[in-house]
Amino acid sequence: MSQHPNIVHVAVPRPLRTTLTYGIANEHIPAIGARVIVPLGKQLSTGLVLKVESRPPSPDENFELKPIQQVLDETPLPDPSWLELLDWAARYYHYPIGEALFSALPVTLRKPKPLSARMLKLLAIPDANPPSPPAGEGLGMGGNLLTLSDEQQLCLQTIQQWSQSDNPRPTLLHGITGSGKTEVYLRLIAPLLTAGRQALVVVPEIGLTPQLLERFTRFFPGANIVCLHSALSDGERLKTWLLARSGQANIIIGTRSAIFTPAPQLGLIIVDEEHDTSLKQQEGFRYHGRDLAVKRAQMLHIPVVLGTATPSLESLYNVQAGRYRHTRLQQRPGVAKPPSLQIQDCRPFALEAGLTPPSLQAIRATLQRGEQVMVFLNRRGFAPALFCPSCGWQASCHHCSVNMTWHARRNRLVCHHCGAEQATPAECPSCHNPKLTTQGQGTERLELVLQNTFPEFPVVRIDRDSTSRKGELEDKLATVRSNAPLILVGTQMLAKGHDFPNLTLVIILDIDQSLLSTDYRALEKLGQLLVQVAGRAGRAEKPGQVILQTSQPQHPLLHQLVGHGYTPFARQLLEERKRWHFPPFGYHALIRASASSMEKATKLLDHISQQLADSGFDIQRLGPVPAPLEKRANRYRAQLLLGSHQRASLHNAVKFILANETKLPGRSSVRWSVDMDPMDFT
Repeated sequence: MSQHPNIVHVAVPRPLRTTLTYGIANEHIPAIGARVIVPLGKQLSTGLVLKVESRPPSPDENFELKPIQQVLDETPLPDPSWLELLDWAARYYHYPIGEALFSALPVTLRKPKPLSARMLKLLAIPDANPPSPPAGEGLGMGGNLLTLSDEQQLCLQTIQQWSQSDNPRPTLLHGITGSGKTEVYLRLIAPLLTAGRQALVVVPEIGLTPQLLERFTRFFPGANIVCLHSALSDGERLKTWLLARSGQANIIIGTRSAIFTPAPQLGLIIVDEEHDTSLKQQEGFRYHGRDLAVKRAQMLHIPVVLGTATPSLESLYNVQAGRYRHTRLQQRPGVAKPPSLQIQDCRPFALEAGLTPPSLQAIRATLQRGEQVMVFLNRRGFAPALFCPSCGWQASCHHCSVNMTWHARRNRLVCHHCGAEQATPAECPSCHNPKLTTQGQGTERLELVLQNTFPEFPVVRIDRDSTSRKGELEDKLATVRSNAPLILVGTQMLAKGHDFPNLTLVIILDIDQSLLSTDYRALEKLGQLLVQVAGRAGRAEKPGQVILQTSQPQHPLLHQLVGHGYTPFARQLLEERKRWHFPPFGYHALIRASASSMEKATKLLDHISQQLADSGFDIQRLGPVPAPLEKRANRYRAQLLLGSHQRASLHNAVKFILANETKLPGRSSVRWSVDMDPMDFT
């Protein structure tokens, strides 16, 4: 038995950049990855064991180690690859290791309680190499399968061939909307399940999981398929997590946080809609699910497939640089054809809730043919502004620097940034004018106008407000899939993944703000959104039509997109990014600060900028400037953008900032954070 004390390195859920060290007797040494209860100040905290050493204390450890109070897990819950991934992610995104680890655990496992006997049974790890099920049984493919087209079959065989490498490169599967990417995913997974391996499928939106789960269940009737997303209860999430950890779950489908699901037999990762910005966490631990999927696959030496109809500029650049492989699906299977696109100048017309008379005529003609229509408007509520035409008063949020949105059905004013609500005033608070009016339109107003204009047809609205209760989204989607003629009104929840066979007309409203935005990512996001929304039309045998309403009909990039398709459009954006050394040709980190006054926020960022300048780092510094949304939830927000041609230089600069944060004056009254590879600047 060793005579040296046991030194245990424990990560705790606190904003600490390092682990803490504790002592423990030889007979109770915890396993790596086990949860423990440790003293932290005057309190006790749950911790995760990352390292155990048996050695004499070093000269700087001339203090008595506090003992671990309790070991919660005999069997470690995370596997070694899970710990390796989170350790890398915490270092790359410059986030405290303990907070990163615990944010990736189900809520129940963050509590200082051992697992119940019932949950321990779920963790019982079966044979790591289960026998292959007999043909036609177990994990075999179900009936009513679609036959792959020649193009799909070639794509499948190509990816399978690439995947046989000992260290396969990521594959970008670039398939137009409706080209059958999901059918390729299913057949890539099938041989893995027969071999006893697991597959992880990451999707950007919770709204896509029910449809995807139904298709996977039908294709793999004998598989244990689980879903992970924010709508699950704590108990459901823990059960799903343990089934995946034990290897009993064959297929894991989930949103971005599912990338942290432990899966000891993982053989394939698929990221659907890889371009979607929802894959980037925007608060706290600001990781990117797609990028961590690529890193996890690299660590495990397994294939990762990134599927989309509108590849991100980063992925296209990685293809050009030879880091990713690239395969395409350029046709819709069967008789389905891509829809026709029409740019409609809305300036000459009087609009009805944003719709032109020609658009209303197109809606009526489509409904009379027994087909369905989608009207897309990426703004919920009735109207984005309530104001007084007499004195100019506007209903603005008291906590944020934005107008409140009027929700007519509830007769409430709601801030879509901080969630504040208030009753709609009966008169102007400033001049007492009783005739308040609205400006602009949201999905609620659009729904009302369409109901009044086409009373003989149902109008189905799908947005965050209309699907807030459990089961509402599934019920509305089932109504649309009944194929009866109707009008579908919705936001970006409908932009991708959904397959409505009888939907033949899509009308897209209010895109001009993105065309004129100063955000260098705005045009990329707009192009992706337009292509994805347009792709909902004409996915079966009936031809589809897309009407794009705009007051900027001569915008050159809009014509590039409509006239030549997404790929030439994206290449032009890449050329512009290259000239300015913007990502993916350069690297960015966004330092955000918020405080009770703008002066405090900008002063701290000024000090950070000056520290970097004085230390000679070869990086660009833009700012500090007020954030586009200057005030949110009673806090003023500013930001400092750091840029570099070298990724290592940027990371070294951020490390320097964090190492010297105690020297920042006034930091106790300012909240600040680092966002590596930012996707959003609001």
